[in-house]
Amino acid sequence: MEARINFMEAGANAFKALYGIRAHLSKSGLSKQLLELVYFRVSQINGCGFCLDMHSKELRAAGETEQRLYLLNAWREAPLYSERERAALAWAEAVTVLKDREVSDEVFAQAGAQFSETELVDLTLAVATINTYNRFNIAFRTPAGGYVVGQFAG
Repeated sequence: MEARINFMEAGANAFKALYGIRAHLSKSGLSKQLLELVYFRVSQINGCGFCLDMHSKELRAAGETEQRLYLLNAWREAPLYSERERAALAWAEAVTVLKDREVSDEVFAQAGAQFSETELVDLTLAVATINTYNRFNIAFRTPAGGYVVGQFAG
């Protein structure tokens, strides 16, 4: 697949806002590992090859196990994830898919039991942000496979 445009270059000024979100989230109460799991799961849902490549590499570099990566798509059936991770994954899926145009009270209660209100706002911001990146990468056909760990660190 060939990229349609390099949206990171063409939209460099616009993307400064997203970089600010990344900086905010890096200082939030949410661990980098949790955020990367959420980014990976949302990218699975959306089918974003570039983001799957990126976040799987970042997770592996941070010490994530292959087994947890392989089973993330079936996290409900796998006993490998903490209650906090399960709540984050359920929240991420609900906010990404918006089944019946809502997030259920059950998913909200599960997330609320694991995250403070501020953390829940930050988690929602993280989900919205990775959905944004997924849509840009899919729309402009960013090729997958060439991401280098730490490439977008900052």
